[in-house]
This record gives sequence, structure tokens and C-alpha cells, in this order.
Amino acid sequence: MNKPIMQDIADALSVSRVTVWKALTGRAGISDVLREKIKDKAVEIGYVNEGVMAGMKSIPPRTIATVVSRPESSIFWMQIIHQIAEELSLQGVNLLYTHLPTSYKEGDNLPISLSDGSVSGIIVLNVYSKPYLKMLADLSVPKVFLDSTPSVPSNCLGGDLVLIEGRSATRQITHWLIESGRTRLGFVGDINYAQTNMDRFHGFKDAHAERGLAYDEALTLTGPLQLTTHYEQISCFLDSLETMPDGFVCASDYIAHFIQQYFSLHGISEKAVCLTGFDNNAEYVNVANRITTVDVQTKSMGERLANKVMFAVNHPGSPTEVCYVSSNIIYQPLLKA
Repeated sequence: MNKPIMQDIADALSVSRVTVWKALTGRAGISDVLREKIKDKAVEIGYVNEGVMAGMKSIPPRTIATVVSRPESSIFWMQIIHQIAEELSLQGVNLLYTHLPTSYKEGDNLPISLSDGSVSGIIVLNVYSKPYLKMLADLSVPKVFLDSTPSVPSNCLGGDLVLIEGRSATRQITHWLIESGRTRLGFVGDINYAQTNMDRFHGFKDAHAERGLAYDEALTLTGPLQLTTHYEQISCFLDSLETMPDGFVCASDYIAHFIQQYFSLHGISEKAVCLTGFDNNAEYVNVANRITTVDVQTKSMGERLANKVMFAVNHPGSPTEVCYVSSNIIYQPLLKA
């Protein structure tokens, strides 16, 4: 009987001879699951014995890709990415930073490194383009998404979805404002951009409904906000109001700092119109430590995402999940007019 060759392994598993060679020589470019199948088949058919296999070059460190787009809050997002890198490093896993454009253009494709076997898993941060999300969903690599867009349901992502809980937190903040006597409130944030923005708007509406109040749609700006024209669009909205509300509940500190810019320029006092935000982002100095916000723990978030993607990598075929991560509200005193 002829001695088994690499092609016999390839034929048995319906893969290429090059794939077998990569698996048996510790090269990158194939999944860990397939690598183990090839090694097991090599022993099974007698290509090598278990002792020889044990002495072969060890499997190179795994690599996880972070896919990032529109890092509008650069410090906030980089803190999460840094913690992901730190946590993966402790597990002997490399991190590959991968950028996607903010918006999809006809003919655009994902970077080849996401589909050629170079990475064992993918963490998707701040990607809200529906076409890109669909392309990522189609990849067979284990994936974890931090947030998504309402137009792509969680069961269509092909991976786990982690969401920063905002509906309950924003509901509590809105109740707090109403209890203080500020009953005429507005909401600002693009609710179709991110699922978390939509959740926060629902929390705003919940609080009004529970108080038997109808919120004034004229005081809400919930449509698309373009990346480069946030301030201009928000300014036009504020200019259009006949009178200012008692306060604005903002989808993020990022939004709140634009409104504060407008207030400073027009001499509007925070005693007259209060602002609340979300994220507790120290990057926006005109609102940092001055407005009520929600303290998103970036360190904890990064660790969670890293461990979640490694679970998906180590347990292929496990059911995907949707996870809400709660954060504490940081209240600032309301100034009386």
C-alpha cells in the first residue's frame, strides 16, 4: 500500500493541497477548526503519527480584527479598542485594526484580510452602514458587534450584538427632569443611525407616556445628521424654534456639546435650558462634568467584547446572543433660572 500523501488528506476533506500544507506547517490563512480537522485526518490515515504531530511547529497566535468606522468620539472609541487589545494580548491573541469608510459606494468591498483566513474573529465597532453590515454578516468568521443600525435586525447580523443600555437610563433622566418642573423637553439625535439612539429616544417617550404627557415633536430633531454638518443642522433646528424648551435630552455628549456651542454663541444660560447627554465623554470640555450623563465604562466594555469574541471563536456554532450592558447615571445639579 502506498504511503499517504498530502493530496490524500486534501481529497478526504475536500480542501486544497495548499490548505493542508498550511495546516501542517503552522502557516496562517485557515481557521483553527479546519486546521485541527486536517491534523486529525493526517494522523488517521497514517500520514504522520501522533508523536510527530505533537512535535510539529505550533499554531501561530490567533488574530482578531477590530473593524471601525466613523470614530466621531475618538477618545471614547480608542479607549475601548485599547482595552480590547490589552485583553486579547493577555490571551496570546493579536489585534488587527481595520478601517471601513463611513458610507458605502457602489463596488466597495471589505478588506481581503477579513475573508482570507487571516483572522479568527471580528469585533465590529461604530459601523452603521447597512451595506457594510450586511457584508460583514455574510462572513463565516465569528463576529461580535457593538451597536448596529435599526434597519438591520439583530438576527441578520450573523454574530453577537452588544448594546449599551439606554432606554431605561434615558427614561430615568427624563423622569428626573419632569419631576424638577422641566416638563417642556426636546430630544436631539439621529434615531435611525444607531440602535442605541433609537433606544434612547424610546426612553424619552416612555417617560412622557408614564407621566401622562405628550412630548412636543416640534422640539425633537431625530432625522439624519451628516458627519460634517452636525453643528450647522442643529443650529438651523434651534434657530427655527419660537421659544426654547426647558431642556434637551441628547442622544450623546457629542450631540450635547454642539447644542452648548450654540447656547454659548447666543447667550443662552444653562439655567434657562438644561442639557443632558450620554457616554460621559471627557473629550467635549464644554459639557464634560457639567451635564447629567450616563457613564459608559470603556474599560469594561473592551474586556467584554474581547472575551465574547473569543468565546465565539472557541465554541463554533454556538447560538448568537443580544446583550445589553447597563451603566450608571451621573446626575449634575439643575440650576434654577
